[in-house]
Amino acid sequence: MVDQPAARPPNEPQPTRLAPAHPRRAIILAAHDRALDAGADSYVDPASGYTVLTSAFLLARGACCDSGCRHCPYLE
Repeated sequence: MVDQPAARPPNEPQPTRLAPAHPRRAIILAAHDRALDAGADSYVDPASGYTVLTSAFLLARGACCDSGCRHCPYLE
């Protein structure tokens, strides 16, 4: 089954996954944007050091995997 992407831009995470008031939001989103520009599937989160999948990679999957991904393009 193919899910429909959310109406928000693919580089804008759903607020419950990355709050607008998060103190490191700007650097996290900059890392995500660099990964998107490079065509990378993931990036290292500058706040936690964890590997995070990009919205482009998740969109190519065709459906939400229910793993709590920060950049899930299907989560409303």
